[in-house]
Amino acid sequence: MANLTDYNTDVTYRATVLKTDRLTPPDTEEVREIQLEVDDPSFSCQVDQSFGVMVKSNNEFGNEWHHRLYSVADLPSKKKDKTRLTMLVKRCSYVDEFSGELYHGAASNYLCDRHKGDAITITGPHKLPFQIPEDKTADLLLIGMGTGIAPFRAFVKHIYNEVGDWKGKIRLFYGARSGLELLYLNDKDGDLTNYYDEATFKAFHAVSPRPEWSDPIALDAALEGRAEEIREMLEKSNTYVYVAGYERVLDKLDKAFGNILGSEENWNTRKAELSAGNKWAEIIY
Repeated sequence: MANLTDYNTDVTYRATVLKTDRLTPPDTEEVREIQLEVDDPSFSCQVDQSFGVMVKSNNEFGNEWHHRLYSVADLPSKKKDKTRLTMLVKRCSYVDEFSGELYHGAASNYLCDRHKGDAITITGPHKLPFQIPEDKTADLLLIGMGTGIAPFRAFVKHIYNEVGDWKGKIRLFYGARSGLELLYLNDKDGDLTNYYDEATFKAFHAVSPRPEWSDPIALDAALEGRAEEIREMLEKSNTYVYVAGYERVLDKLDKAFGNILGSEENWNTRKAELSAGNKWAEIIY
């Protein structure tokens, strides 16, 4: 798995904020959709690529550049030779376990505080581990948590709007703390529901049973609820499994897939086969 220090930050581009909208209600975690326009006509980015944001932060050690990667959350477009990108950003903060002091995420808070017309510095494009198969009969099992929906939204739109004639199954499992935080799958901004009419596409939600108590999101239950279909997909040689979201989701996935395939050993064997064939990929943060 690549480290942020592996990505080239020597070449940067100026991007202008065209719009920034909060997607989640005020009493939930703040997630914003931000649209950028890159000034340099030579810059381009595709749905299977990401881009970086450079943020300069003052701290006790002096000025430090923070570099964070973001997946495109919509189909990149060109207007007057300038690339337009859409990104999802969740405002993050954490409490230091030793000092108890509250710290705000440098990049996420910087981006969430930008306004229309502000300039930011970006890098890229950078390669994503997710690739759309050339085989249109391939099955895709997409699992996203929180802002991890971003690359899969772009993928689904690309497959049905630009690739076309997709024969394989696409199953999207998306987890959020509550139904109000299900991005692109709700009454306000539900453009992914446009693809419910596609014969090959289905999406399934997983939420916390008690979000006010911070109970874990029941992603494993959502997967096991479709056990027969997922088992059939995992038994096929041309199935791809892509995961994007929080690190703690991996344990839930291993448990759920182990139950679906009959044992932890069976799942470990199948996962190793998927990884060896470049059919398992993850973006974990």
